Amino acid sequence: MKIRDLIITPIAFRDPPLLNSTGVHEPLALRCVLELVTDDGTTGLGESPGDKEHLERLAVAREAVLGMDVFATTAIGQAVDAALGGPGGPVPTTARAGVFSAIEVACLDAQGKITGRPVCDLLGGAVRDAVPYSAYLFYKWAEHPAQDGRGPIPDEWGEALDPEGIVAQARRMVDLYGFRSLKLKGGVFPPDEEIAAIRALAEAFPGLPLRIDPNYAWTPETSRYVARELDGVLEYLEDPTPGFDGLASVAATATMPLATNMCVVSFETVRPAVERGSVQVILSDHHYWGGLRRTRELGAVCEAFGLGMSMHSNSHLGISLAAMTHVAAATPNLTYACDTHYPWNREDDVVVPGALRFTGGSVPVPDGPGLGVELDREALAERHRTYLESGRERRDDTGYRRRLDPSYDPAIPRW
Repeated sequence: MKIRDLIITPIAFRDPPLLNSTGVHEPLALRCVLELVTDDGTTGLGESPGDKEHLERLAVAREAVLGMDVFATTAIGQAVDAALGGPGGPVPTTARAGVFSAIEVACLDAQGKITGRPVCDLLGGAVRDAVPYSAYLFYKWAEHPAQDGRGPIPDEWGEALDPEGIVAQARRMVDLYGFRSLKLKGGVFPPDEEIAAIRALAEAFPGLPLRIDPNYAWTPETSRYVARELDGVLEYLEDPTPGFDGLASVAATATMPLATNMCVVSFETVRPAVERGSVQVILSDHHYWGGLRRTRELGAVCEAFGLGMSMHSNSHLGISLAAMTHVAAATPNLTYACDTHYPWNREDDVVVPGALRFTGGSVPVPDGPGLGVELDREALAERHRTYLESGRERRDDTGYRRRLDPSYDPAIPRW
């Protein structure tokens, strides 16, 4: 079954003003939808980031995979890698892996439709019927401020800039989706303020696992302080400080595991992290680990080294959520609840409603063939029009924050 076409559609959709260590989310998030068409007319779906550089690499990869067997994903991966210059070339490893990942997901979706089997079966079969996700909590503004002659853009979730606001946000997330674990994106305010927010969550939701991720915003000394203050409170502490050695110095005294999606981002970065004892939990992400099968392989590596496994998320829609759910269902030792931004962006999804739902904080594995989701072409066309009208080419949290506050300094570690 040959690949006849690979249709690449960049899209833009609404994003709330979510704060992080490098700035704030802009009013629109960029994404890309892939439609891989085989010579019998079967279409497989993929989703990936939508920055200009990524789109250009996808266009190069498209020419390399046309005419290839949709079941030959290993050869397709080699062709994509070679087209992008291979190791030592101008495209970084994670960027090459990210391009192949989107294509591989589309191949697997097509394979599932051709064979009548869900993607998780193509990955070895599901070991769980539903995948737990964690509520992803953010400090945030009440609205996107007025700029460029336009008025403010209100956001239904409202403001969350203190412990009370974070608890209210968490309560709404739990009420709507049933989440059974909570993660706070930190690195926004001084550590004592974020410690207070975690303690407020622990009081409001006794027994629910808690995490905080400051994205390298703290020095090792500050990270050790936070770990001491939240002893017995956190399920894990994610990426508190930069580098293998920095994390190792924190892990040496912390009572909770350290987790990462910033330090360990490829297979070659696993070894130095293990040698130094930098982290105990790796957050997988098929978008930059090289696809769903490579994520399963990461699970085996984590098992071999006694590492825990969770899943990273960035602003995404339903195709990615379906792919995340299938691979998590087929990875036995991915036992920590996965991250997901989906509740923040689901209103602008490009898949037909119904296949994806949250039940008790978990997403049941779609039971249709392939990913089990269907493209909403009207929604896709609307998101594509939004992309074209926006003139946006890449995500820039720091630039957006600086347009609103020219004195903003994103340098990390900050505290």
